[in-house]
Amino acid sequence: MKDVLKIEMYSRPENEGFARAAVATFMARLNPTLEEINDVKTAVSEAVTNAVVHGYDDETGVINMEVEIEGHALGITITDYGMGIENVERAREPLYTTKPDEERSGMGFTFMEIFMDSLNISSCYGKGTRVHMTKIIAGGNSDK
Repeated sequence: MKDVLKIEMYSRPENEGFARAAVATFMARLNPTLEEINDVKTAVSEAVTNAVVHGYDDETGVINMEVEIEGHALGITITDYGMGIENVERAREPLYTTKPDEERSGMGFTFMEIFMDSLNISSCYGKGTRVHMTKIIAGGNSDK
């Protein structure tokens, strides 16, 4: 059986911490290790921060987060309806940033890829971006 958590939040920087905490609490039923929790929290932080900083560019918009648990698999989808990404492949390159003057490292997608088992990014320039990540929780037990 699949469990689902859905959250809609405004694209405010303070909601990044809320998203991290919500995912960590929701995934606790899988009995994850501290390393697995930290990996997921880092990936969620990067995805939400990208939506806030790049998706809406200082305007307030909506970010949807959907978290699914099925067996030992944790799936997370972060969607914004902002600017979108003109070139997803280029945006995935380490150190690439559209805002170098704001001390952005350009490592967001790289961190998501490192800490999660899979990463899929779809975007329509001018309409928004959807980031879907999965992680298999090794110590997970969804029957609790």
